[in-house]
Amino acid sequence: MSENGYGASAVRTARDAEYDVISRVTRLLRQSDRAGGSAESIMAVHKNNELWTLLAADLAEPGNALPEDMKAGLLSLAGFALRHGHSVLAGQGTTDVLIEINMSIMKGLRSGGDA
Repeated sequence: MSENGYGASAVRTARDAEYDVISRVTRLLRQSDRAGGSAESIMAVHKNNELWTLLAADLAEPGNALPEDMKAGLLSLAGFALRHGHSVLAGQGTTDVLIEINMSIMKGLRSGGDA
């Protein structure tokens, strides 16, 4: 592998892909208006809502191999993130908790353990 310039880091896992997507969305949230009033903030919260909707759909799939208790916890977290995202869009909250949730999930993905 080293002959063609690729090292072991060229091997990407599904966990790496999930981390990258959550990281990009979190970066959008961090760079936007915390109160959700700007166009950038609305777009960032919308992207976060899309992310959590996709994660919830994946968690609900019969073939999802995560332990049942972890799936239940993540589905609950997805519901909370979506509700809070709608609150931010309605001017009734900030993106801070959404960022914290995403950062916690990213930490869990990197550590290989529960978020």
